Amino acid sequence: MTYETLSIEKDGAIDRVTLNRPDSLNALNPQMVDDLLDYFAGLYWDRSVRIVTLQGAGKAFCAGLDLKARSNAAPDQINSRGPADGLVSQRRISEIVMRMRRCPQPIVSLVHGPACGGGFALALASDIRIAGRSARMNAAFIRIGLSACDIGVSYFLPRLVGVTIASELMLTGRFINAERALRVGLVSEVVPDADLKAAAQPYLDEMLTTSPLGLRMTKECLNMSVDAGSLEAAIAMEDRNQILCAQTEDFNEGVRAFLQKRAPAYQDR
Repeated sequence: MTYETLSIEKDGAIDRVTLNRPDSLNALNPQMVDDLLDYFAGLYWDRSVRIVTLQGAGKAFCAGLDLKARSNAAPDQINSRGPADGLVSQRRISEIVMRMRRCPQPIVSLVHGPACGGGFALALASDIRIAGRSARMNAAFIRIGLSACDIGVSYFLPRLVGVTIASELMLTGRFINAERALRVGLVSEVVPDADLKAAAQPYLDEMLTTSPLGLRMTKECLNMSVDAGSLEAAIAMEDRNQILCAQTEDFNEGVRAFLQKRAPAYQDR
């Protein structure tokens, strides 16, 4: 697919996705929302893509909702929208992070510059975050008269950094920079902006050494276990996944490769 606001580089089993509205700091306009919805929905059935990286073109990861585009709309277009229409628009944006979590491919976000509001949500919904030194993230919604609880931020952030720090960031809308994000476990590492792609490569290489089904099942089980009601529920999901993986030829190949001290040649079957 060719998208108006996304640039996608196919690199073997990796999709390198770039938010591509640099003149607007990659702010989310209606077209980008449509493009992200379509892209992440298509991943669910696409076994040729094993990993996704997500980054922003230009000086920012994503500055959030495109408020300039909204302010330029005719007043009657804005004011005529009732709660029902507003909820549809809201749910379309929120559905992006739902599809990010639903797709079986791990998503690695490379965050530099502003990652505000909706951009913060995209980073939080990813599986791994690597920050450039210029990264600045915040729940910007509360700074423009809205609640900070938006696009999954109230779900992801406390689970990543704990309720205390999440409360601080969400109640104030203050920015968290790259170094503090590293200290509180929000990102895996901090590197110079120019080194983000290189820093991500070891993660990608290591994930590509796993079996395709094992990688997909690991993301799924992590999602389920975060909200599991008990240890028994989490272990039931783990047991199911292990039995599924153990029935594959890739499992046999993994054992053979281990015993023969060589790299496995997985076939996703």
